[in-house]
Amino acid sequence: MDIRQLRYFIAIAEEGSLSGAAQRVSVAQPSLSQHVISLERELGVQLLERSPRGVSLTQSGQLLLTHAQQITRALENAVDAVRQSGHDAVGEVSFGLPSSVSMVLSVPLAETVRVELPKVRLRAVEAMSGFIQTWLEDQSIDLGILYDIGAVRHLSHTLLMTEELYFFSAPDTWPFATPPGSPVRLADLAPVEMVLPSRHHGLRTMIDRHARTSGVALNIATEMDALPQIKTMVSRGSGYTILAPAAALDFVERGELVMAPITDPRMARPVYLVRNPAKPMGRASAELERITVQVIGDLVRRGIWRADPEAPL
Repeated sequence: MDIRQLRYFIAIAEEGSLSGAAQRVSVAQPSLSQHVISLERELGVQLLERSPRGVSLTQSGQLLLTHAQQITRALENAVDAVRQSGHDAVGEVSFGLPSSVSMVLSVPLAETVRVELPKVRLRAVEAMSGFIQTWLEDQSIDLGILYDIGAVRHLSHTLLMTEELYFFSAPDTWPFATPPGSPVRLADLAPVEMVLPSRHHGLRTMIDRHARTSGVALNIATEMDALPQIKTMVSRGSGYTILAPAAALDFVERGELVMAPITDPRMARPVYLVRNPAKPMGRASAELERITVQVIGDLVRRGIWRADPEAPL
């Protein structure tokens, strides 16, 4: 068994057919089939169930796939680490960003990387926190931003800041007698129709926790896990929401939304930079981590990202 056979097997498993895998790895289908037969003979087990609709993995095949993916990933990590061990930071670094963070960080970070790390290719992946946590765990990404590290305390994490959450409304549908943008109490939000992410979203979990602690039953009229659509709905007067200021800076600057601080209680969340120590940290990853802290610090100092620094940014 060698690494080439494992890569062929991964391709077959992921494509679900020998013909699809053959095209993917540029190997003739009969030759690919022989590689599988050779693996099955060497291991003494059947790896694939063949049918007119394609192939599926047996239980033994599933087990081999798990180990094959770990082995090939470890080899890729080793190659990247060696390549990045020289004087220059070189290679790709993948970075998982929640939507609200990506709104304010992704572009200035990418621009800074292009200037300061010309041989590093940044791959910024926007996703919900749950996906980012999973990707950090299985080493699919190098770095990630998370708000809640309760389930990943075994990973390396740096507290960057504490970010306050605000109430958002369209300017012409402000629901209170006070001037638009005036501070509001959490209890005041109970009657208004809210547009919030669904319950498996980290932001919603935090909002629900604050509401429950304060004995406030929020009126959730719409659940939506797409940040742009939430902002659009609220700007059209179709509801109200709670977000971090950085997530809606574009709409606020255009005058399409107004934001108001929430008091009694104040709603804030920590922001962490996280990586998995089990994934080798090359020069490129280390440099990107340094630049990330630098860029975030600059955004906070300039008031673009409203937050209270918790680290020497």
